[in-house]
Amino acid sequence: MNCSPVVFTDAEGFKTAKADGSLRQVRNTAMLPGAVSVSAMPDIHHGYGMPIGGVLATGGSDACISPGAVGYDINCGVRYYSFNISKEDAQSFMPDLVKSLYRAVPSGVGKGGDIHLNAKEIHKLLSMGAKWSVQAGYGTEADLESVESAGRLDFADSSKVSELALKRGADQLGTLGSGNHFVEIGYIDEVYDEPTAELWGLKKGQLGMMIHTGSRGLGHQVCTDYSRSFKKAVKKYNIDIPDIQLACAPVSAQESKDYLGAMGCAANFAWANRQVIGSLALQAVSDSLGGVQSNLLYDLAHNILKFEEHNGMKLAVHRKGATRAFSAGHIELSGVYKKTGQPVIVPGDMGRCSFIMKGGEKSMELSLGSACHGAGRKLSRKEAVRNARGRNIAAELSAQGVHVMAADKMSLFEEMPEAYKDVQVVADIVSGLKISEKVVKLKPLCVIKG
Repeated sequence: MNCSPVVFTDAEGFKTAKADGSLRQVRNTAMLPGAVSVSAMPDIHHGYGMPIGGVLATGGSDACISPGAVGYDINCGVRYYSFNISKEDAQSFMPDLVKSLYRAVPSGVGKGGDIHLNAKEIHKLLSMGAKWSVQAGYGTEADLESVESAGRLDFADSSKVSELALKRGADQLGTLGSGNHFVEIGYIDEVYDEPTAELWGLKKGQLGMMIHTGSRGLGHQVCTDYSRSFKKAVKKYNIDIPDIQLACAPVSAQESKDYLGAMGCAANFAWANRQVIGSLALQAVSDSLGGVQSNLLYDLAHNILKFEEHNGMKLAVHRKGATRAFSAGHIELSGVYKKTGQPVIVPGDMGRCSFIMKGGEKSMELSLGSACHGAGRKLSRKEAVRNARGRNIAAELSAQGVHVMAADKMSLFEEMPEAYKDVQVVADIVSGLKISEKVVKLKPLCVIKG
């Protein structure tokens, strides 16, 4: 290994990571050329090449880029809106609201929406990111101040995106997709950090909305395309790696430059997508609950590559199923977040809870300003389906006061609460280490799943 990797977890999590092969993937990642830091969060589980919940930083003359260390759903991420209404005032509307959300936000495998982009517009969107959505009438300029990187990577180059990827994305803007993607309405059940919560406009009992999705078919195709080209690059540059799924190329190589241009476009598409979904979902909330005021707390990515400076060294930081968690005072933060540390939104599952956290005082030192992105899967999708046979997951959740809708019952089987680790444990670990620190706990009321 070129560096000594660290896994932030407890004894049970370590045992699970060893059993599913995640620890082996951590070791493999640390063997990549130029690897100077490799870590994994307590939501770690087996992924393509690098485990989900992993962070890889490469630097120096041997620094490399690896699409497998970013993942297929480029800029899969999450955003959170707070509302000026309480759980008590809104709870009786949840059965109708879940239906309104399901109608407003198309979801499911390969599902297209009502927005169809011609060739000129999709290239413009891939360059502009979330700002394209704002200019198209979805949200306001003020939203961009609460989006990581203002919703745009400036190195995006749409000429590096294949025609197939463009075609796959042409009708998917404003759509949720499948798998663990969701729109969730919930409420703040507990406040841990009163001063930060007050600065962020959050209080106990307050209603809010979480949106989790990414770059859809466009981003998936970008990863597919470049995983192929990087497998050839490994031979071209005589790179010795332990797993071909971690195929890589030097940062200076043309293959890396092309991938970065395409990855930037996929990231911009995802930010534009969450901006549009946010607008569509807010309209559904308004239609169901009346004149509700909303505030976008934050939108952040958890499958992305960025160039950052750490300890005086410029690094290519790959975060895969891990999110940025910059501490208070960081140069890239502004406004209230520079004072508090950036928001870190950590979804759990649709039956238990989620957390809003903040970049902790030790995050830059311990994990290059990175934290967990969610609970992390405990069961594979096949195992979850097998365990859920004969059950009515929607009815079970309804009995707990959570109204849920999905494209089919198989989706609910795959995403049942028991398929995930306990996010309370995950949050306690990173909070105890001060990588990211708990601000509030959220409980779900209604959920639509991809």
